[in-house]
Amino acid sequence: MARGSQRQGSPRRRNRDRHGRGLRGPLYPATLPAARSRAERFDALVIEALEPIETRWRTELTQLDVAVDDVPDVQVEGEDGVVEDGNVPLARLLPAGSDNRARIVLYRRPLEARAKDGADLSDLVHDVLVEQIANYLGLDPDVVDEG
Repeated sequence: MARGSQRQGSPRRRNRDRHGRGLRGPLYPATLPAARSRAERFDALVIEALEPIETRWRTELTQLDVAVDDVPDVQVEGEDGVVEDGNVPLARLLPAGSDNRARIVLYRRPLEARAKDGADLSDLVHDVLVEQIANYLGLDPDVVDEG
């Protein structure tokens, strides 16, 4: 049989990549922070920003959920509870309904696009979260951010 030909009926199984090096494993071990995805790092950033606020306002926030979406859905103009930069929503407060709890949704990609670096993203997430929680509680953002 010639070198480049294959047998009829049984495809050849590849144990190596096209350069003959073998299959590659993960770049970083799962235990290192660099192995986390951008979405996982953003989720951790939101939790970090929420902890001090939740500690202070625990009883008032028992009926509030905080969620993260990658990008906002197509929206109807004039919706209340939306924090936006230009025409792009950064977060949205969804009021409680008869069958669900109130929810703040932060949009990861628009927030990341507006941040210059990690520290700026952390500050931006904190500010948007404070503004949304203040809107939910009916308070001034400065009152929510005290402490």
